[in-house]
Amino acid sequence: MHRVFVAAVALLSGAASTVHASEFDPLLGYTGPQLYQRFCASCHGRQAYGDGPVAPSLKVMVPDLTRIARRQPGGEFPEQRIREIVDGRAVLPAHGLRDMPVWGYELEAQAPPDQPGRAAAQSLIDKLVAYLRSIQQ
Repeated sequence: MHRVFVAAVALLSGAASTVHASEFDPLLGYTGPQLYQRFCASCHGRQAYGDGPVAPSLKVMVPDLTRIARRQPGGEFPEQRIREIVDGRAVLPAHGLRDMPVWGYELEAQAPPDQPGRAAAQSLIDKLVAYLRSIQQ
């Protein structure tokens, strides 16, 4: 009943959410690749090369996510930094606007009331970061 109410309020308020509370429970069972396809592929591409269908319409170059480690000193995957970028809450760009959605807030806000939102959101982000680490070339 509560989820129906939350969904109705979101629709009536015109909130444009990526994930609705009724969709959050199944998300917890998603694998890293499934999360990537759901949330990242539209910009970064199915293979993470930065060539998603939305990429040409963006004002910034969408990075190739398969080469994150290669672009780092020592060639190491910066796991914590990537987690912070995906989460988006700790990233404070020096100039301009943030180009990516703030997935941490989005996922936390959409968690069902009976689940700790931040912990559930971090669990999903951890799966996504592990997937990104696994596709490094």
